[in-house]
Parts: sequence; C-alpha cells; structure tokens
Amino acid sequence: MALDQLVLASGNKGKLKELRHVLEPLHLKVHSQADFKVAAVAETGLTFVENALLKAREAARVSKLPALGDDSGLVVDALKGQPGIYSARFAGDNASDRDNNELLLEKLSGVIAERRQAAFYCCLVLLQHHRDPAPIIATGIWHGTILEAPRGSGGFGYDPLFYDPQLGTTAAELSMAEKAQVSHRGKALKALIGKLKG
Repeated sequence: MALDQLVLASGNKGKLKELRHVLEPLHLKVHSQADFKVAAVAETGLTFVENALLKAREAARVSKLPALGDDSGLVVDALKGQPGIYSARFAGDNASDRDNNELLLEKLSGVIAERRQAAFYCCLVLLQHHRDPAPIIATGIWHGTILEAPRGSGGFGYDPLFYDPQLGTTAAELSMAEKAQVSHRGKALKALIGKLKG
C-alpha cells in the first residue's frame, strides 16, 4: 500500500504523539482527526479490533483520506481482563488518567505482587477508504505487572503503574524513544510498517 498521508483516528493526544513519533521514518504527512472535525464514535465493539475499525472507518469517511484506527488498553489478569476495552473510561465517561489509576489500585487492593500481572494490548487498523473491505490489522502486546503506587512522570494513562520487570522500570519512566521500542503500540506499529513494506 503506497501512502503519502493518513489521518490518525484518535482524539487522545498521548496516542497521537506516540504514533507520529514512530511513523516519522515513513515520511508520511500525519493528520489528526481533529483537523477534519471528525467526531468521536461510539465504541460499541466488544473487542479492540472492532473498536479500532469503527474509529478508522469514521475518520476515513469524513477526511476522505486513508485512516489509522487505534484501540488499546490494559488487560489485568486478576480483574478477568479489566479494564480492557474500557481502559480510557474505567472510572466513568469523563474520567481522568488519575481517576482510572486510583480505581485500578482500589480494585487490586490486597492482591499480592505475584498476582498483579497485566498486559498492554494495542490493535491498529489501517483503511485505504471508509469502504475498504480488506483492512490491514496489526497488534502488539507488552507484558508487565501493576505496582501498588505510581512511579515516573512520562507517558499517559496507566503508564505510572505499569512495571516492566525485564527493564526494571515503569512505562512512565521511559523516554518516548525507549517506550517506542518495547511498548504494545510500538510493536503494533512495527508490525504495521512491515505489512506496508511487504
């Protein structure tokens, strides 16, 4: 697929920053859906891929450009996969990152360190146009555990609570370049770029 520009189907500024950073080597003109006044769609899917597709389809329809939809979230084993597709609105529709983190800590209160496994999951869907019958789908997973208190000031979302035992650091303690190498979104983007080049 030859691309010279695309629209990112997300209103999340943290995601936009990360996606733009990783897509830089492709020399694409990357637009935010806000540039085209794309309204947020109702995330009615039951999976990350369904919601990413809904977002990409609406952004492509309104912008008339290829669109990249991203749906991602935190899957916590001890909470049977919660917050999952509801990660951004775990503590309510207008919840802040802090609200969501506080609720996560509350729900994991009393859970021992060995049982606090979690994974960040990202699904990217690229559509050439809003009726594209063959979307390119790429996924990435980042395994870690949930700390009992936040650490670090970078990133967004659950990053201050998400600890990577192999790196010995939280997602919020990594630079954007370091995070792009190991994160769920970084892995999904690498897979997507591989499919585009292939």
